[in-house]
Amino acid sequence: MSLCVPEVTANRETKDNKPFKIFVGYDPREDLAYRVCHRSILKRSSIPVKITPIVQSDLRKSGLYWRERGQTESTEFSFSRFLTPYLAGFDGWAVFVDCDFLYLADIKELCDLIDDKYAIMCVHHDYTPKETTKMDGAVQTVYPRKNWSSMVLYNCGHPKNKILTPEVVNTQTGAFLHRFQWLEDEEIGSIPFVWNFLEGHNMVVENDPTTFPKAIHYTRGGPWFEAWKHCEFADLWLKEMEEYKNEANKTVEK
Repeated sequence: MSLCVPEVTANRETKDNKPFKIFVGYDPREDLAYRVCHRSILKRSSIPVKITPIVQSDLRKSGLYWRERGQTESTEFSFSRFLTPYLAGFDGWAVFVDCDFLYLADIKELCDLIDDKYAIMCVHHDYTPKETTKMDGAVQTVYPRKNWSSMVLYNCGHPKNKILTPEVVNTQTGAFLHRFQWLEDEEIGSIPFVWNFLEGHNMVVENDPTTFPKAIHYTRGGPWFEAWKHCEFADLWLKEMEEYKNEANKTVEK
């Protein structure tokens, strides 16, 4: 869909060979974060995946997004993320993820958690940030179910999710969207916190491998920002970034 950041499909054999749809929030200020997140998924995926960036400028050109940006929106995909079921054609399952993630595990493991009885599935964080700012000075807002919407498995064909049309996404309140108020509580499935491991909040317990992150979320700000270059797990992200840049340079040389 994007004019500036291409969709990428990894072709690997599965029973039906149907790519799993992954939508990643894109913000020009965090282009490198997007590319590293993108690579971390592809590198470890053992199933076919189709990764599509949600680029606000492209959505506006297509007439799918016209919402004015509010003061509390820290990224360009603060609300466009909720177009995921629409962009997936209201068909099958898809995942939305913020670009400030680093995947350390095979996305197949996440897919294996899918339960069709739910409309969505996500990590049910109990999170109140201590910082008043995040990233490059963006305001840190506090609200119920904070960070639940930063990584969501959507049952795109679920009848309840068909409400997420461009009209609704462009006009509904932040509370309605980020708190999943179009759903009943029992329609929101839970997945382990390690799939949306909040850097600076969640903790790894010594000698307990179940607490080690499968996907790190640098929600306060990641090493691509000068102010956060020494955050927890920065070394893992920087290693992935170097691998991405080396691969990109080899491609250019060819």
